[in-house]
Amino acid sequence: MDTRTGDGVVAGDDGQRYRFKPADWADRGEPAIGLKVDFDVEEGRATSIFPLPSDRAPVPAGVTAVAAPPVYNDRNKIVAAVLAFFLGTLGVHRFYLGRNGSAVLMLVLSITVLGLLITGPWALIDMIRYLLMSDREFAERYPRR
Repeated sequence: MDTRTGDGVVAGDDGQRYRFKPADWADRGEPAIGLKVDFDVEEGRATSIFPLPSDRAPVPAGVTAVAAPPVYNDRNKIVAAVLAFFLGTLGVHRFYLGRNGSAVLMLVLSITVLGLLITGPWALIDMIRYLLMSDREFAERYPRR
C-alpha cells in the first residue's frame, strides 16, 4: 500500500493481485501487510474490502515485520500522572511533556472559576490516560525534544 495515496494491492485466493483505492476499503481500520481480507472483484479491481478475523496481528502498511527497537524516553508517565493530579489545572504536566501550547492554554484558563471547571476534568482525564497507556505508547507519543 502506498502510504501517500492510499492505493494498494491485495492478493486473491486465485493467485491474482488486485489493485484498490482507499474508497474500496469498507472498514474503519487501515489496510495492513498480512491482514486476511474478503473482497469483491469488479473490472479487475478489488472492492468492498473487509478484514477477516485472524490469530496473527497484522503489520501496519509500510512497516517491515522486524521486531521494533525499544523506544527510550526521558519522561516518566507516573511523574506526568502525579503532576496532572496535583498541579494539572495549571497545565504543569503538559509543560513537563513538552506540550507547551496546551499547557499555556490550561494556565490561562485556570485564572477564572469557569476555566477551573474546564481544566480540572481535563487534567483528570490526562492523568487517567497516562496511567492506562503502555510505556511504549507513552514514549512514542511524548518523545525527547
